[in-house]
Amino acid sequence: MTELLEQFPAITLEEMSAVKLMNRIDTKFVTTLPQLERLLEMAQGDYYAQEIGGERNMLYDTTYFDTRDYGMYSEHQHKHTNRQKIRFRTYVSSHLQFMEVKTKNNHGRTKKKRIEVGDMDLTDPTKREFLAKHLRYGVDTLIPHMHNHFRRITLVNKAMTERLTIDTALHFHNVVTGHDRDMGPLVIVELKRDGLCYSPVLEMLRQLHIHPHGFSKYCMGAAMTNDLLRVNNFKPKLGDVERILRNER
Repeated sequence: MTELLEQFPAITLEEMSAVKLMNRIDTKFVTTLPQLERLLEMAQGDYYAQEIGGERNMLYDTTYFDTRDYGMYSEHQHKHTNRQKIRFRTYVSSHLQFMEVKTKNNHGRTKKKRIEVGDMDLTDPTKREFLAKHLRYGVDTLIPHMHNHFRRITLVNKAMTERLTIDTALHFHNVVTGHDRDMGPLVIVELKRDGLCYSPVLEMLRQLHIHPHGFSKYCMGAAMTNDLLRVNNFKPKLGDVERILRNER
């Protein structure tokens, strides 16, 4: 993987500032490490690879909060529009942590609001003010539910109109139940773009028979590590993931 990534021209965090895409359309794909290697080979001529401090496969650490009765999980499971998530994400390589609120509206667009923070203390007045402005849930109803860590590759197309994030080595830890789940060779690819502009990677994914497949790290992680949660509408996706993992053993 390292050798493949070194074949891409580098792009810095500062150079990527033009591709923030805080209001965007997201399309996710689920695949495996062998398929990812083929995708990277195909994408070298059309994409830059983000590099920070000499690293191109960065460690991310995330904690998701939800209400005590899993209000956000339930909204997602029942496919409600204008659903929300709140998370604290640490970008380990750049030593930055943000509190982020993501809202997916009924037009399929994802809006993200975030502030830089130093901890996950929700009694802090600045965080409470931010959440009161951007989150529909009461701050005092929130508790940590799900922790995950993974490695992320970020590619930017040469037209600077999209980002492609590629997550590997995904591991879930359920804060409530104490259960863990390692996702082994599973790879989550997410195309993030402003509208339906041309994307070089879509044809590559089609050639590799990698098709759009929703995968919420919070919801999938929670469903896999808490037997008490209802998973009715997630069953097809959970079944797909389990089949992928079985086939790679």
